Amino acid sequence: MTLPAFGVGTFRLQGQAVIDSVRNALELGYRAIDTAQIYGNEADIGRAIEDSGVARSELFLTTKIWTESLSADALIPSLKDSLARLRTDHVDLTLIHWPSPEDAVPLEESLAALLQAQQQGLTRQIGVSNFSIALMERAIAAVGAPAIATNQIELHPYLQNRKVADHAAAHGIRITSYMTLAYGKVLKDPVIEDIAARHRATPAQVALAWAMQLGHAVIPSSTRRENLASNLLAQGLKLDEDDMARIAALDRGERLVSPAGLAPAWD
Repeated sequence: MTLPAFGVGTFRLQGQAVIDSVRNALELGYRAIDTAQIYGNEADIGRAIEDSGVARSELFLTTKIWTESLSADALIPSLKDSLARLRTDHVDLTLIHWPSPEDAVPLEESLAALLQAQQQGLTRQIGVSNFSIALMERAIAAVGAPAIATNQIELHPYLQNRKVADHAAAHGIRITSYMTLAYGKVLKDPVIEDIAARHRATPAQVALAWAMQLGHAVIPSSTRRENLASNLLAQGLKLDEDDMARIAALDRGERLVSPAGLAPAWD
């Protein structure tokens, strides 16, 4: 399966909240689900999927390996633990969640382990997350660009990350945008609101459609069924050149996610 352009994210959702979100998403027609080991919700997601009755073959599941499990001897066992929690024998995509702090585990070692996991059928595709251009170059040198399905990065109208996105595109690597709505900040932006009004759409639909029209995948999350349903409609929204130009002008380099001790040197 190729990387879906639209999926549901589960960051910060746990317990009944993530069970309800995934259940509602699947009922509404979502088929791509993004999680991570550090989210602490893989088991709840596995339960929600199993209870949904949706065939595993219809789903695209992504998880991410946390920094404590990036070494060659820890990565595959940790991924197997994730599979057990998700109640599946494989995921469709496994990412390095953050580069190892201070390169304690060289990314070449982690990617080699990910390739082994792929060869063992534990994951269909592999990729990276929160990688700078320099880290992407190392990853490409280690395993080749065709092996890297995506680089999942913070990307929204206020942080458009063009250097990283252009570099990825030049190597045929898809970008997955997380935080596409900037914690909801862009939903109140006058430009986004004006574009939404002209298209009889919501601001969220505009921001999501903008990212997808740039060629990026998006994984918005919500605990509200009506928002999940509304977000899906972004797939049918077509913005014109003027809309795209106006949103492009909103870029102000406003990064919302840069945890101390984890974040690389950003481009």
